[in-house]
This record gives sequence, C-alpha cells and structure tokens, in this order.
Amino acid sequence: MNRMESADKRGGASYIASAGSRAKSFVLWREVAMAYISPAVMAGIGGLVTADKGLQIAALTTIGGASALIAWMLGLWLRSAGGKNRWIAGANRLIVTGTFTLGGIAFGLLAAWATAYLFGILRPFDPAAWVDRVWLDFPMSGAIASTIMIWRWRSPQPETN
Repeated sequence: MNRMESADKRGGASYIASAGSRAKSFVLWREVAMAYISPAVMAGIGGLVTADKGLQIAALTTIGGASALIAWMLGLWLRSAGGKNRWIAGANRLIVTGTFTLGGIAFGLLAAWATAYLFGILRPFDPAAWVDRVWLDFPMSGAIASTIMIWRWRSPQPETN
C-alpha cells in the first residue's frame, strides 16, 4: 500500500499536507485561559509565601483579570488583522515579542490611569486599597499577557528566517 492509496482513504491531499505538522493551532480561548492562569497562580503562590492577603485576592482579580482581558483583546486583533501585518509575521520572534511586551506595559499603564481617574470621579471620598495596586498590577499583567499571546501565536507560524 503506497502513500497515495492511504491518502485517498483518509481524506485526500489535504491529509498528506497536514500529516507532518505537529504544531497546535492558535485557539483563542485556550490562550486567554493560559494568560489568566499563569500570572494568577504565580501571584497566588507569592501571596501564600509572603502571607499577603491583598496579593492573594489581586492574583484572581486585578492581575489575572487584566491579563485575561488584554490577552483576549490582543488575540482578537491577531486573529483578524495580525497575520496580515508583514512585520509581525516576518520579523524576528524576539523583536516582535519585545515590541508587544512594551506595548502591553504601555496599555496597562493607560488602563491603570483610566481606572484610577474614573474611580476618583465616581467615588471621590472613598479611597480603596485596590486602586493603589492597579499601578503595578495592570502593567505587569499587560506585559505577561502580550508576551504569552505573541510568543504562542508565533509558534505555529512558519519561520521565515
């Protein structure tokens, strides 16, 4: 039995073309879940080790939540327009990842500023402890989420170098 006979029985030429590929495809929900779980677990462990209840709560809320939100937005953009940008698909993987990591930090700082500003408008005389945390949590979550998403998005892409 040669290769062509088995290809015809199992699905044609597309089966032969995909048979050698072992890379998993980019699935958005799985990547967003990893972007939530990774920083949440690490921050939760840090909160347990240092006995910091604020860090344990922030691990599940501001750190994990912001990371999942940024990963979801970036993943939607990558799925719709990211592959069409030549520099993202063709440039060195470390350069693209570093660029998006800096962008994630900048977006996290912008989100922290907007959150603190809006919370100050809505409740001007009610200081909340979590508002002070967002200045560290959001940029850190943006960096982690964008690094995870870009690195994993570039994995199944064919290397041009």
